[in-house]
Amino acid sequence: MVAREDIRIRSLSEIDIGDIVEIDEKIGGEYRPQVWERRIGYYLRRDPEVSVVAVEGDRVLGFMLGEVRSGEFGLEEPAGWVEVLGVDPDCQGRSIGRALGEAMLLRMKKRGAATVRTLVEEPMEDLGRFFVSLGFSPAPLVAYVREL
Repeated sequence: MVAREDIRIRSLSEIDIGDIVEIDEKIGGEYRPQVWERRIGYYLRRDPEVSVVAVEGDRVLGFMLGEVRSGEFGLEEPAGWVEVLGVDPDCQGRSIGRALGEAMLLRMKKRGAATVRTLVEEPMEDLGRFFVSLGFSPAPLVAYVREL
């Protein structure tokens, strides 16, 4: 468990769904409980030790979802994937994202990942800078998309 001030980092749990829905609604302006029930269920089934939440008292202030998996893009070695990061807008600037990231990276390393990857859309420059601050660098991969 990583601690900063009175903030604790712990494993994600089903009891966190309500707080995560609230954080997502503050960030995106949309109430989406079904989305988060499905997503959190997925990560708890796939890799329950990797995804983390930042809590102060009983309140979730932020969350980071991810997993360690093999066989992605034909690469057999286990790699960590950071999928989602959310920090309550009222709590930003308190290094919550950094604490979540450091905790997740440590958990991924313990699960056998030597590499951790994530994707950031180009317009999200702040998020890109955040990952650079955690030691990530742009990868020589090009994403291709086709609308159907």
